Amino acid sequence: MIQEDKSILVLDDEEMIRDLLFETFSKKGYKVDTAVNGKEAMAKLEENEYSLLISDLRLPDVSGMEVLEKIKKEGSSTGVIMVTAYGSIKNAVNAMKQGAFDYITKPFDLDQLEVIIDKYFNYQNLVEENEYLKSELGRKFQFKNIIGQSKPMLNVFDAIRMVARSRATVLIQGASGTGKELVARAIHYNSKRKNGPFITTNCAALPEGLVESELFGHEKGAFTGAIKTTKGRFELAHGGTILLDEISEISSGLQAKLLRVLQEREIERVGSGHPIQVDVRVIATTNRNLEEEVKKGDFREDLYYRLNVVPIHLPTINERREDIPLLVKHFIKKYAEENELPIKGVTEKANKMLMQREWPGNVREIENCIERTVVMCEPGTEILDIKHFSILDSVMSTAVEKRIEDLPMMTLRESEKNLILTTLRENDNNRTKTAELLGISVRTLRNKLNEYRSEGVTV
Repeated sequence: MIQEDKSILVLDDEEMIRDLLFETFSKKGYKVDTAVNGKEAMAKLEENEYSLLISDLRLPDVSGMEVLEKIKKEGSSTGVIMVTAYGSIKNAVNAMKQGAFDYITKPFDLDQLEVIIDKYFNYQNLVEENEYLKSELGRKFQFKNIIGQSKPMLNVFDAIRMVARSRATVLIQGASGTGKELVARAIHYNSKRKNGPFITTNCAALPEGLVESELFGHEKGAFTGAIKTTKGRFELAHGGTILLDEISEISSGLQAKLLRVLQEREIERVGSGHPIQVDVRVIATTNRNLEEEVKKGDFREDLYYRLNVVPIHLPTINERREDIPLLVKHFIKKYAEENELPIKGVTEKANKMLMQREWPGNVREIENCIERTVVMCEPGTEILDIKHFSILDSVMSTAVEKRIEDLPMMTLRESEKNLILTTLRENDNNRTKTAELLGISVRTLRNKLNEYRSEGVTV
């Protein structure tokens, strides 16, 4: 097996051992270097990066232990295998306590040394893979990577930092597109529950009639189609966090059952009379003002207070316009890298235009705009200017005007129905996305669709 990316430094004052190890492991495909004494080894370690050091413990000048201490003090990733005489095993064990990976006694068997080396590199591969996965997770979910330096966003960061340490229920409120789910994930992945599950539930998108089963699970035979016992999302989130997205969309009956779960920390599967204890942190999000919903009688007051233990309000783009250049820079880098394009940024005029522009869809709209502009600009573009955004707006404007011209004369109500049904079809019947695009709640959309069904329209 070729090991060209793995290098070994052999440190031994016996020429025969140096030559033997050099020849053996060079044939195995490793890049091998040698050193006669500790000082030479230290000099080579400063000049080069080695994957592994095989060092005699006893040397005429600087001991193998001193070389090990230097490696660990400098934070080098070089692994160390100590070679020692049988009578010095105690010293070799001490070297392992100081950070050596393993040791072997003289005279040694080459096959045994090869097994130790293979074991080291297998271990190192696992460490690197684990570090990569951790870095990817951190890159995606650490709250420091939520973009913003405005005062409102700094307040959000402080809130995330403080609440992540606790078990408290969190209510995140903010307009569509402000990043509520991202904040929820940041809380989870910066908490003690980060190694537990993070289960997301879009309350508005759950099938009517199956909401309770989705959340709490069901027993076999509990209803038609229940062919086996199934865990609900609260059970799946045991030991971790459940995100109840768009909590304002759940029915009054389910609100009462959810209140009981928050109070008792237990659920009952549909068709079962036996309570099941769950250890779950609840984070709820909504784009509505729940306090106003309570006043209107559309949301239970007692559930609101149970959810609103720690409130976090996410600002709209209008409340944090100074963050727009940061967001633009972030999304350009993201989508230029994803599409392997040379785009590096925007001109000052384009940045000013983007800051002055209205963004009713908030961060999500900015991200979509940047992604479209990046992928649609002419090849070789390195800096985006106003013209790139103007061309895009012109194309979209023309498409909208053509669509309006194509519509026959009709009443306002008919126009509304046509727009809703057309948008729904174009989004593959995705109600959540349709509602966002139309600027209405999922509940309003659902009521409209029920109204159209009563008129005989197939939806």
